[in-house]
Amino acid sequence: MRKYTKLAVLAPVALAAAFINTGCSRTEAKAPAPQPLPVKVETVNLAPVPRADEYVATVKSRRSASIQPQVDGTLTRILVKSGDRVRAGQVLMTIDPLKQQATVDQQRSTEAQKKATFDYNQREVERQRGLYEGGVTSKQNYDYAVQAFENSKADLDSASAARVTQERQLAYYHLTAPFDGVIGDVPVHIGDYVSQQTLLTTVDKNTNLEAYIYIPTERASEIRMGLPVQVVSSSGELIEKTKIDFISQQVDNALQGILVKAPVHAPLDRFRNSQLVKARVVWSTSPAPTVPVLAVTRIGGQAFVYLATSSGNEAVAKQRAVSLGDTIGNDYAVTDGLKPGDKVIVSGTQFLVDGMPVRPLS
Repeated sequence: MRKYTKLAVLAPVALAAAFINTGCSRTEAKAPAPQPLPVKVETVNLAPVPRADEYVATVKSRRSASIQPQVDGTLTRILVKSGDRVRAGQVLMTIDPLKQQATVDQQRSTEAQKKATFDYNQREVERQRGLYEGGVTSKQNYDYAVQAFENSKADLDSASAARVTQERQLAYYHLTAPFDGVIGDVPVHIGDYVSQQTLLTTVDKNTNLEAYIYIPTERASEIRMGLPVQVVSSSGELIEKTKIDFISQQVDNALQGILVKAPVHAPLDRFRNSQLVKARVVWSTSPAPTVPVLAVTRIGGQAFVYLATSSGNEAVAKQRAVSLGDTIGNDYAVTDGLKPGDKVIVSGTQFLVDGMPVRPLS
């Protein structure tokens, strides 16, 4: 009786276990296969990639003047401020001219006195000539009159020259712009005593600009006229393409660099005299694979891309480590890891894992 009882108890348990196993098998069989992820791909092509070095350059104007007085004195007027645009000949500042004006007035009085003496002697010569020709006076008296006239003429010429000199000296008390341009810093104030060594301001003309670039002497053999230069902003934005048109024959001892210059023709509002910019000197250009920036992922500082590769009847994403060069627009130049014809995945990279099925989109 006990044997039958045990069998009766075990039979339902076995049936339940069989049912569970059968149900699990059916569930596993019905699990759908993972669907390939739709991705956009691009074929790797060769593009011209420049080999370049970037340097800090200084923009300088070919027309820039430092305004310093040619006379000593006290500043009485400052008629401009930093950033003002001025015309050639426009008065910028005035140094107290009273002392020099007094000298000019005195010299004009001296000239007027000499002119009166000259006019008298001129009339006297004519009078003495008439008397001499009429036999009324002697030749000696006539000669004295001629001599006095010549002396007064020389005195008048000397006084006139001295007056002109003092008037020109007076003009130095009014400082003017040498050409059309923009006023720089004005470090002086009304009432300051200035001398010929005092820098009052600068006038810069933001045309005919040049980029001054110092290239290390190690590159001396590669420097040549016409070498391409790209002037870029601090963020890497290309501002202008230009070329080297001057190479110094000397090495700057302080910088141990060779000065080269390249003309800058960008709009005037982009640059100012003595402004620092970045200059990218392009040594050569050669074809290299490029990849869109959006296709690159980084893990632990290493750059990777995903390639769409064939695996049987389907495509899968394969992770590939790459070495990147400079950016070219929206692409990276690839120095190692890719070859022309590779299919690079450029969308949905954040969802990809190595070996994951994908469906490339054209």
